[in-house]
Amino acid sequence: MSTLSVKNIRMIVSCDSNDTMYENVCLFCRDGIIEYIGPEAKPADKEIDGSDMFCYPGLVNAHHHLYQQFSRNLPQVQNMELFDWLKTLYEIWKNINADTVYLSSLTGMGELVKNGCTTVFDHHYVFPHNSGDHIAAQAAAAEKLGVRMHFSRGSMDLSVKDGGLPPDSVVQTVDEILKDSVDIINKYHDPAFGSMRRVALAPCSPFSVSEDLLRESAVLAREYGVRLHTHLCETKDEEVYMLEREGIRPLAFMEKLGWVGNDVWYAHGIHFNDEELKLLAETGTGVCHCPISNMKLSSGIARIPEMLEMGIPVGIGVDGSASNDGSDLLEELRVGFLLHRLNSSRKAPTGYDFLKIATMGSARLLGRDKEIGSIEEGKCADFFLIDSKRVELAGACYDPASVLGTVGFRAPVDLTVINGRIVSEKGHLTGVDEEKLVIESEKELNRLYQ
Repeated sequence: MSTLSVKNIRMIVSCDSNDTMYENVCLFCRDGIIEYIGPEAKPADKEIDGSDMFCYPGLVNAHHHLYQQFSRNLPQVQNMELFDWLKTLYEIWKNINADTVYLSSLTGMGELVKNGCTTVFDHHYVFPHNSGDHIAAQAAAAEKLGVRMHFSRGSMDLSVKDGGLPPDSVVQTVDEILKDSVDIINKYHDPAFGSMRRVALAPCSPFSVSEDLLRESAVLAREYGVRLHTHLCETKDEEVYMLEREGIRPLAFMEKLGWVGNDVWYAHGIHFNDEELKLLAETGTGVCHCPISNMKLSSGIARIPEMLEMGIPVGIGVDGSASNDGSDLLEELRVGFLLHRLNSSRKAPTGYDFLKIATMGSARLLGRDKEIGSIEEGKCADFFLIDSKRVELAGACYDPASVLGTVGFRAPVDLTVINGRIVSEKGHLTGVDEEKLVIESEKELNRLYQ
């Protein structure tokens, strides 16, 4: 049994359904669960002084590609759009192995954790032949960091010769994919309340997987009670590709294969039309918004204000490290807020709206809004604290609920707690030798590009 107490917190922004704000309170956690919020300072194994601190729910990253961490900032792809960008980078990604995945997961999730993220969903779909156990590598990285991890068994079965984008060496047969999917679910998926490990099935995209793979993945996911995820409606090129190949728009194609419902969420969702938004709303199908990636790849602007108004589940993600060049959800909050202010003016979500998208919104996409995403008694002890007296917030503390979206916070948070355990403190990961990690990452980077 372990306990944690944070005393005399200046402000807790709970992000609960009542938008509760607690002032000058204490928070007590036992065995990874928030047990008490109130005036009493309860003794604990670990006690933290929360004076002058703003306390927020841990951010939830609902879409990422951690393996891309070592293909950031490459000059040859900086002005490309999605299809050309992918075809160029697959020539690098076909060389990744389990060591690449372990180190890229440690560095990418380490950056996320230092910036207040406590739950990470990773969409891993590149499995080069004979390259080791990628999911085991991610599990080891998540364990070392102490992060709450949602793995995915991503997949591709259409290579260039089949009309897809990836090379032959990173695609697999439907049977291979489905067998491995079952193995990974059995090994890593823990449906228990507060679990640290869950699994989703996540074929890459309609233009890199077959109809059979999508249909069979949906059947398998529902048989085993796991969620479904893929990219959809990210670019106009995708729309044109699907109209030429299938004669229907991307969402109609996915709908006929069973890919709508409250156990499904799509990454991006930029180019949905009015009727498609109605279908998403009616079925509870979710969308993960990735504003920085969408801007970098010139993909477009998702219709987030309308989605929120219609009740479509919306979360946020940093997307791949190579289409973002970073893994920082705090940055995503502010960029998302500013992007939609520019595009939608008064109809845009507020700074606080974006905080809720990144907490309760993303938690809902992962099917975990009863466990994470807000600071409430009985929920998981996942939260972060920022010292309100830091110079980065000078003159900006009138509205703690909105400040992360409006002003932003471009520095590591003061404390990140996951499952009642301190995993980052004063800008440093508690379970990782960061200097050694950088050295090991540089060695792997050299191997990848040799």
